[in-house]
Amino acid sequence: MRRILILNYEYPPLGGGGGRVSHSLACGFVQRGISVDVVTSRYADLAARETMDGVRVYRVPILGRREQQTATFVSMFSYLVPALAAAANLCRHRRYDFINTHFVLPTGPLGVVLAALYRRLNVLSIHGGDIYDPSKKSSPHRSALFRPIVRFLMNRSDRIVAQSNNTRENAVRFYRPERPIAVIPLPYEPFSFTPVSREALGLRDDRRYLVSVGRLVKRKGFEYLIRALEKLDEDVEALIIGDGKERQALVELAEGLRLQRRVHFLGQVSEREKFRYLACADIYVLSSLHEGFGIVLQEAMQVGLPVVATSHGGQVDLIEDGVNGILVEPCDAGAIAEAVARLLDNRDMSKRMGARNRDEIRKYSIDAIVDRYLALADISAADRA
Repeated sequence: MRRILILNYEYPPLGGGGGRVSHSLACGFVQRGISVDVVTSRYADLAARETMDGVRVYRVPILGRREQQTATFVSMFSYLVPALAAAANLCRHRRYDFINTHFVLPTGPLGVVLAALYRRLNVLSIHGGDIYDPSKKSSPHRSALFRPIVRFLMNRSDRIVAQSNNTRENAVRFYRPERPIAVIPLPYEPFSFTPVSREALGLRDDRRYLVSVGRLVKRKGFEYLIRALEKLDEDVEALIIGDGKERQALVELAEGLRLQRRVHFLGQVSEREKFRYLACADIYVLSSLHEGFGIVLQEAMQVGLPVVATSHGGQVDLIEDGVNGILVEPCDAGAIAEAVARLLDNRDMSKRMGARNRDEIRKYSIDAIVDRYLALADISAADRA
């Protein structure tokens, strides 16, 4: 039987988009009859070992994690030693076709060491924020310490996969790796849900709703969405789904602008609730300073929403300006407001963009993405059959 070992310090229900990506890939490999093991972090009452969707998940103890959605520096790097012990034990008993390591930091060293010890192919998946985050002073691309470490880990990996052209460009610009970088977008599996009326969600039919999903952190730029709302008609309101350390500051910003009745902080909600809110909204707004890719855009595309998104990051691989959305410069509330007003005032354009997004999302099927990973890892079609 073919076997793959996936290494990621976060894996659902822990963490955000990077964990969800590794879960989707793991499930895609399992659907091809490939055995998949995942070594990840343990948190709170999560089981040390369980089988999820046919994937064997091993969780190792870590230090310093205080929230399910957000990692700390200590929690990320405390993962490495117990994960190495757990993964090495697996490698001694199972012969893996390749190791898929997610995030060059903190997980990268683990993949490089295991690949060297057990002579396995190591496919490194970089996700954007692990190499470049303009909102953080501690971002590796700014660090004289971490920059050479990242370059070393890239050069010691057998294959490198970036989730977007922007992520590849940032990797080349800041780290100058000697190895080529393949661009393979993130897989997307449509979420099955039953839509409900606006009334069932406590929303009004005489209002127009902007929706945005993400952790409430600086990089997501929610402050610019809130400031944009001030420039729009009174019947336009914003639904913000997610939680994080910037929540109180954003609440105070909305209150200071007298927008508290028009900005709805919905917090962390279930997947089913999230998609119901998306389906009831008029426009999806991504106000991030930078995104490695933008899984939330795939979710908006599934329900057929037109999109207003910033133009710095991997989201430009998904959104073509004027075709399935409108791109604006980051940190520009006025530009967001102008783009939103264009879509609200032109229903035909909004419907056309929404319909295009329903079609475009098919390009990101798990089958198609899994094929590209298997091809990159040199597992032949005959072996996959």
